[in-house]
Amino acid sequence: MGQETSEKIARLEREIDELKKENERLRRLLEEALRSAKRQAAPFSRRGPKAHPQKPGRKAGCQYGRRCRRPIPRSVDEVIDVPLPGECPHCGGGVQEEGIVSQYQTEIPEPRVERIEFRIQVGRCRRCRRRVQGRHPRQTSDALGSAASQLGPRALALATQLNKGLGLPYGKTAAVLEEAFGLRVSRGGLCQAVARVAHKGEPTYQALIEQIRGSPSVTPDETGWRVGGQLWWMWAFSTSQVTVYAIQPGRGFEQAAMVLGANFAGFLVRDGWSVYRQFLQALHQTCLAHLLRRCREMILVAGKREAVFPRTIQAILQEALRLRDRREKGQMSNRGVAVARGRLEARLDRGLQPRYRSPRNRRLANHLLRERDALFTFLNCPGLEATNWRAEQAIRPMVVTRKVWGGNRTSKGAHAQGVLVSILQTCRQQLRSAS
Repeated sequence: MGQETSEKIARLEREIDELKKENERLRRLLEEALRSAKRQAAPFSRRGPKAHPQKPGRKAGCQYGRRCRRPIPRSVDEVIDVPLPGECPHCGGGVQEEGIVSQYQTEIPEPRVERIEFRIQVGRCRRCRRRVQGRHPRQTSDALGSAASQLGPRALALATQLNKGLGLPYGKTAAVLEEAFGLRVSRGGLCQAVARVAHKGEPTYQALIEQIRGSPSVTPDETGWRVGGQLWWMWAFSTSQVTVYAIQPGRGFEQAAMVLGANFAGFLVRDGWSVYRQFLQALHQTCLAHLLRRCREMILVAGKREAVFPRTIQAILQEALRLRDRREKGQMSNRGVAVARGRLEARLDRGLQPRYRSPRNRRLANHLLRERDALFTFLNCPGLEATNWRAEQAIRPMVVTRKVWGGNRTSKGAHAQGVLVSILQTCRQQLRSAS
């Protein structure tokens, strides 16, 4: 009897373990399904349209909606008089003039390819006997012979903007140049020309890296990127005025330090990726948006008791953001914020003391213990962001480009990609023209 009972208990324990594993597997699948349902690039839907869909676009207001109109141009290049018709188009009667009103039309000038011949003088040095040739400021290359026909600076600037700034593949970039301007160029020729533009932009790129290293606050992020079919990483380091991209073969501290510098001592507003914590001289602020999203996802799949811990963390983080907002509105002094921060930290410490049985709660608690000193840095530093939103925005155009044409074929092309998109994005931030 005792042996049968022992065997039954052992069998039931095995079944319980199997059910726990199955339950955990199903919970993970549910979490993945919930995350995929909220992705920006949702899969194609085969369902029919909604009966009463929500109206697209923004609500009407002083800057958007019905009140928005194209402004009247400050200067006019051409005036065209439009006379009345000889008879009424409705009944055929005579027409009497009552006044003149103006309508304005903004048009693109008819494109025309400009072909320039540079008659270059070639000579030889009397001292060293080396070959010397002239160079005009409008030339983009010193090539002669079979490579004497080159694209001009405006054509190169437009091609670079289309390919790197807007994410068009080389084939479509060539199609735009031909259809809009009658300029025929091959994809291979464009690729080589854009690589030369990146080479000339290298000093500017290095200057941007130095600005990032000397910035008081930097927001980094990274996303996957394909180079020759292999997984590399697109890094983005952003400030209010500068953004630097770097495509690296890894996602570790070495790659991040190549741009940021191993001894970076400013504020680092980042997500929870452990590599960023290796910048020991930096002052850290972890992204609260990531933590709040994680809490929401846990609450959706957790039971009543299991959801208590993520709800507690969610309330603490939301209270921290409310303190920031009250200070920015002038409703709270810095001293009041400091006192309230101490209370939030005490609440957080009490919430992290228990030993949680749920694996998800244990993982969240361990993560918060590691990030404990980086949770509320923004409350001590007015103006410091509480999320890595800036870097997420910098990464987003690269994600769109990745969806359009996948990545780069070579490491040289990847470096050119990083150089040019860094310059273009920085120009956008500073409201400057890249051309």
